[in-house]
Amino acid sequence: MNILTLAMGVFIVLEFLNIMTLYFMPESTRGNGIGVFTAWEKSKEIPEVHELVKYLTYWVAGTKLIFVGLIIVVIFTGSYLAQTFAVVVLILSIASFYWRLYPMMKSMDGKGWISPKGYSKTLGIMIAVFIGVFIIALVIGLIS
Repeated sequence: MNILTLAMGVFIVLEFLNIMTLYFMPESTRGNGIGVFTAWEKSKEIPEVHELVKYLTYWVAGTKLIFVGLIIVVIFTGSYLAQTFAVVVLILSIASFYWRLYPMMKSMDGKGWISPKGYSKTLGIMIAVFIGVFIIALVIGLIS
């Protein structure tokens, strides 16, 4: 097992836990459940809106499942070069969080629409750690 496979494997486990949370306990405030948004409970007041929120939540979970499945395929069947490029793509795709999602999270957090307060910062740090781990694995993989 090489360092890239190890980094991707850890990511798969963490993402799989998040997928299970989104599918089976979306209201959770743990594991990046949608329950951190106060709008989750408010959406229940309008069934049409709540169904849309659930649909989008399951869509995110399904997209993450596709992502995880493709990473598994790369780990088991991809060459070292393919694994290297997969890690680069993971870095870039995960970093896209800071383009649109993080500014929205930070704004909602500032308005008190996320609980616990400060969760946007915690999530921002967690995403940065993911990216950092992949960058370190990529550098180690390239120099070894």
